[in-house]
Amino acid sequence: MRSGRDSRLLANVFLHYALDLWARRWRQRHARGDVIIVRYVDDSVMGFQYEGEAKRFLSAMAERLARFGLKLHPEKTRLIAFGRFAAAQRKERGLGKPETFDFLGFTHCCSQNRQGWYEIQRLTVKKRMRQTLRAIRETLMRRRHEPIRVSGRWLGTALRGYLAYFAVPGNMDRLNGFRTEVIRAWLHALRRRSQRA
Repeated sequence: MRSGRDSRLLANVFLHYALDLWARRWRQRHARGDVIIVRYVDDSVMGFQYEGEAKRFLSAMAERLARFGLKLHPEKTRLIAFGRFAAAQRKERGLGKPETFDFLGFTHCCSQNRQGWYEIQRLTVKKRMRQTLRAIRETLMRRRHEPIRVSGRWLGTALRGYLAYFAVPGNMDRLNGFRTEVIRAWLHALRRRSQRA
């Protein structure tokens, strides 16, 4: 049965009509500044040039979703100052660094490159990285009695898939740390093998 995949597909189609098309119309009619909307299945991030527009959109979106019997998740829905000028504005107010947000497995941070220009830095979400490491450690311990070539092939495939998704500019330190921990876990599993086998 493919009910999980089918329900995600239906939710995606439903949100296309309930949210995407409506948001496009709202942007054309009400927005004065830049508006960026990114949605992947049921997760979305919306960026507004002006704070007032963001607040108006948030209340209008809550009303729109209520018509369909949906509501925004209170812990995951928030307005934050983010972007090129967020650090300077927060510094003027006596606040710390700009807030970060998690989206699609990455923590998005306001940062500067080596030349001092603004850039968005994307880092692997620490919690998700720990969960993946834990799962790899458990699997390696279960597979420790397999031939090294077989477990190495499995581990290489898992590691390449992880790195292919999370290998973005600015995230290499975390990925190198992840790779080091995976190698340690593999060595630990190999050392726990029975010498009589």
